[in-house]
Amino acid sequence: MFLARTIEDILSHIEADTEIIAVLDGVWADPPIPQNDRVTVIHLAKSIGQRAATNLACKLSRAKYVMKVDAHCSFDQGFDRKMLEAFQKTGDDVTMVPIMRNLWAFDWKCYHCGWKKYQGPTPKKCDQCGKSDKIRRKMMWVGKNNPQSTSYCFDSTPHFQYFEDWKHRPAYENDKKEKGITETMSLQGSCWMLTRDNYWELEICDEKFGSWGSQGIEVALKTWLSGRKVLVNHATWYAHLFRTQGGDFSFPYRMSNSDQEKAKAYARDLFFNNKWPKQTHPLSWLVEKFWPVKGWSDEDLTKLKANTFKFSDNAKDAKSGPSEPLPDNQSSGHIIYQAPSRTASPDL
Repeated sequence: MFLARTIEDILSHIEADTEIIAVLDGVWADPPIPQNDRVTVIHLAKSIGQRAATNLACKLSRAKYVMKVDAHCSFDQGFDRKMLEAFQKTGDDVTMVPIMRNLWAFDWKCYHCGWKKYQGPTPKKCDQCGKSDKIRRKMMWVGKNNPQSTSYCFDSTPHFQYFEDWKHRPAYENDKKEKGITETMSLQGSCWMLTRDNYWELEICDEKFGSWGSQGIEVALKTWLSGRKVLVNHATWYAHLFRTQGGDFSFPYRMSNSDQEKAKAYARDLFFNNKWPKQTHPLSWLVEKFWPVKGWSDEDLTKLKANTFKFSDNAKDAKSGPSEPLPDNQSSGHIIYQAPSRTASPDL
């Protein structure tokens, strides 16, 4: 639904020599993607999944840098140029993300009386006049100023978490003030950028994880544990649409709990047992670097350092942090998109 709008947004905000590769993983874009010399569209008649589709797109790239972005995002003016400028400062042994905002994609509007409602599931009727036949989406497409997410981690399950505490520590505050670039333990997963060489060297989208799940953890850990860094560029931003309210405003495609658990189980075995062959640091090194870390106890860390970490029986039932961040007052390269099939696991 939002892929064409996302690509239009990219085209209107890029300032570098940037191209877009969009993968339609088992479904055509609706509305269709506009024709543009900078846009390459790959249509797959049968879905192959998020990681495989992203790998396919990256194989077509000949750029030095690649950025993976979800199919429902908006962007800062010149974000590509600002990201490239940041790489010139940091060097290429990093994975980098912009600040993440929330995308206000649309309102519901009743064209009988003018009533409006913030994006969410399709209203059954107008709350003001009671009619239902003229309620339509009104596109807004605004990257909201608040919240602005810049710090992420994962707990000992592992599940993704927002890491607000890190933002108030001296290391973060000093880096933000002096460099405008800060470190983050993990990633949310909807956007990340690195060199194409590092993408392949680190096997950033390992299809052994399955189609979908734990991608932010995979990308971050492969970067950190190989001796590189995961950074947030405070000079630019993107905004991501979170579909968290259920009904027809949840994930619009079938999600398999078994697929999600497969990805988590693979991440547990690979990283918690230090089995990834390209790592130069144990996972305990990263946890200690950001210690204390949300969702980790002293006992968890001790067991991890001794490499005797065992997951509790209720690990499958543990919950991650909210997928949509709350407002703060409440607590050159290719850009690759993947539009998932209606019968496949969604991108996040």
